[in-house]
Amino acid sequence: MSRLPASTTTPPTGSPWSAYRGIPLLHTLAGAMVELSETTGLDSFALPYPPETQRALDRTVLACLTRGARPPRSVPELIAWCRTRPVADWPLDLPPDAVSAQDTLLDEESGLPTELCREWALRTADSAARLEDREIIHTAMRLCREADDPVAYTNFRRLLVDQPVLTSAEAFHVACDHSLAPVQELIGQIYQPAPAGYRRRGEFATCARCRTLLVPVDAYDWWCERDYCRRLGVPGIDRRLDADETGTLLQLGRPLRQFVTWPGRAEAELERELHRLGLQVEMWPGFDAYDLRLTFPDGGPVWAVDVKDWAHPALLGRHATPVRRAPGDDEAFWVVPSHRLLDQPDYLRIFNRNRPPHAKELVLLTDRQLLVRAGRQLVANQAVRDA
Repeated sequence: MSRLPASTTTPPTGSPWSAYRGIPLLHTLAGAMVELSETTGLDSFALPYPPETQRALDRTVLACLTRGARPPRSVPELIAWCRTRPVADWPLDLPPDAVSAQDTLLDEESGLPTELCREWALRTADSAARLEDREIIHTAMRLCREADDPVAYTNFRRLLVDQPVLTSAEAFHVACDHSLAPVQELIGQIYQPAPAGYRRRGEFATCARCRTLLVPVDAYDWWCERDYCRRLGVPGIDRRLDADETGTLLQLGRPLRQFVTWPGRAEAELERELHRLGLQVEMWPGFDAYDLRLTFPDGGPVWAVDVKDWAHPALLGRHATPVRRAPGDDEAFWVVPSHRLLDQPDYLRIFNRNRPPHAKELVLLTDRQLLVRAGRQLVANQAVRDA
């Protein structure tokens, strides 16, 4: 489908997103693809379609007819659109920053929802199911606060980052870990049996980069859900897990993998790089007031850093809020992994255009920019000491 000319009813540039009729439809489409993939599957569904899927088709047909375009004739054709056609080429009334030129809702290779699709579905709705990851993290914070045990909270966060997949033996070891006592019941709820679709010839495999389960896409190849891992080429395999030997294999739910595990990998890498510079780094201080507290040596400044690994810079901008600084924090930043700029070179500018007024002072840096800034701060500190 070629890009259609704007409708005469399209709001002028600079209008709020609520003025664009395509925004609610994009939410609906993304939610339908996520729901379909997690219930019946995107290649094995049957009539009657789930209500959200039928609603997405009906609304897409109406949008096409309104703008004089040929609509998809069925749910399979709608799924084909989501897999092969960039959203920017759909006949939708969308603001300029809503999607980039190459964004699709389903990955063309695997047919699974893209990270962008899940952000539209899980980060732009208010239902409890779509706020799952935040509810779990807030519950862990509450339980650890009630136990006056910040170490348990830090260990909980590291568990979700370092072990998104657990064999039966590993799950037993975690259940016996007294340092996780306040959140043991919660841990038992958030790890679920891995679907059979992740298994090929009796074997599961985990990604060497992000440690989550790989998806078999044909008789030989594996596919990683994470954009960054795929961009680096064919995913390496960290572990091959024989289903007959591992017992019930458990994994975190997709919202936790995307919004906790994967950003956590970026946080852990940033922690290592900052340690190499000689900085003191505290992870998730104050029960996760933010992600990293950086303390420079010899009485230097203290920085508060929140890592945000989002595919969509405009959505991230619309969710921007000032960092909750603790007493003694001198500066605060949001940080995005540099790899996000490979797909979106204008990532930082798009973010800044979409920040709400109350977050206009919030500074977003890439992780590389933060490391450069930290290095310059160390040089400046040394110059003061030498003066």
